[in-house]
Amino acid sequence: MSTTSDRTPKTAKINQRHGWQRIFGGTRTRILVWYFFLTAFTTLVSILATREIFCASLRTKAEQSLVREVERFQLLVDQQTRNSNQLNRNDVAALFDEFLASYVPTTNESVFALLDGQLYKSSPTSLPNLLVQNPNLVKELAQLNQTKHTRLVTPKGPIRYMAEPIATSTGTRGVLVAVYDSTPKYQTNQETIVLLIQVTMVVLVLFSWLAWIMAGRVLSPLRLLTQTARSITESDMTQRIPVQGTDEIAELSVTFNDMLDRLQLAFASQQEFLKDASHELRTPITVIQGHLELLNYHPERQQEAIALVMDELEGMNRLVNDLLVLAKAERPDFLRLKPEELDWLTEELYFKARALANRDWRLESKGLSPVVVDRQRFTQAVMNLVQNAIRHTKEGDTITLGSSVRDGYAYFWVRDTGEGIAPEDRERIFERFVRATHQDDSSEGVGLGLAIVKAIAQAHSGWVELSSHLGVGSTFILVIPLVSPQDVAADEPDSHRRRQPSYHRLFGSRTTSSWVHHIGGKEWSRSRSDGEQ
Repeated sequence: MSTTSDRTPKTAKINQRHGWQRIFGGTRTRILVWYFFLTAFTTLVSILATREIFCASLRTKAEQSLVREVERFQLLVDQQTRNSNQLNRNDVAALFDEFLASYVPTTNESVFALLDGQLYKSSPTSLPNLLVQNPNLVKELAQLNQTKHTRLVTPKGPIRYMAEPIATSTGTRGVLVAVYDSTPKYQTNQETIVLLIQVTMVVLVLFSWLAWIMAGRVLSPLRLLTQTARSITESDMTQRIPVQGTDEIAELSVTFNDMLDRLQLAFASQQEFLKDASHELRTPITVIQGHLELLNYHPERQQEAIALVMDELEGMNRLVNDLLVLAKAERPDFLRLKPEELDWLTEELYFKARALANRDWRLESKGLSPVVVDRQRFTQAVMNLVQNAIRHTKEGDTITLGSSVRDGYAYFWVRDTGEGIAPEDRERIFERFVRATHQDDSSEGVGLGLAIVKAIAQAHSGWVELSSHLGVGSTFILVIPLVSPQDVAADEPDSHRRRQPSYHRLFGSRTTSSWVHHIGGKEWSRSRSDGEQ
């Protein structure tokens, strides 16, 4: 209870957040913000990468076009040079005329020729945009002595050109300039990117709104989980989260519901345990208190009162020790395992049991195999079964002990020919503070013996089986794996099921099987099927 109260201020502080604090600090908002920034970043990177690829492609296309035209002009110059060793002004003009006549203008491309520092001709005939942007470029190009390949950056985009000079022996200078104007395509690209950004922002806002709605639906089980956790109280632990789908949220809901089932079972068991323990302790305390009070009026009964008080205290001490055993049964250090020989252990337990009461004791068989057990705890479980058999038999009745090994398990049984157990009691006798029969309420013990047997068997990764008939007798069988419980837990994915009640194993959980014992040299075989009682 203190844990719940300690957490209450923290929970209240979280619940006090309202308005913008809950909106901007919630998981839903964080998911949406991350989604928005991730999408925006991805879109921006994609746009920039696309723009860079487009510019690289445009640059490559321009350079290839310029180089192609200049190489074609150089080819004409080489042919003219082979025909005439010396070129004059007319030869240069003729070269320009021939080249421009065969030149077919394409989009964004143009060619013009300079002769003696003046614009001679161009194709198309309109003044190239390059010269419009830079009027002084003609003088600069007229002084060239070698091929020049460069780029002119303008506010509207880059313009690339390649100039090829020609010099004659008479001093005439000519320059052919091939131009690729990228500004129209560059402008179109810029406009497309701006439009794409605008459309992307609108779509991003729309999808963010949809993401907000979807995030709310996805996180709704978490809100239900929170509401369910808040609604759980000591008096009401029945609330559960509805499970939809098979995703991680559904798995979380199933896990949370399973946890609530375990908590409800544990809490109910705790309440029942406290109620039963208080009931069992109240009687001896009342008896002790009453007899001690009577000593003031009857001092002569002191010895009788002391004997009775010591007897009650001994019973209380036994009850406390049994409760401690059950409390320690869930701890990992409850057992101290080591290999034991099953036949020697069976014989030792038989001799211990036969000294407890005057019965017809029989040792039926002894299993021949090592078994990994806690000798002290296993002996305690068997002795509890023996004590239970003694309480439900009379002098002359038979109590049989035996053991065998089959299919990787050791079976140790205690059989009696007593009064038997009613069918309606077979599922509850392994619970705490429940006695074997309705007529056993006044007998010795407080109903923890079989609960301890079950706890010890489960600690060994085993279980307890029961077969009983009224008026015929009962057989309790301890089933223990031959390997250690740690190996069983590691090798068996369903080893957690061994923590289930004993009657889970008793009724319908195992397939048909049989075991063979030897009585007086005769082989005795008994078959057992699911659901046998």
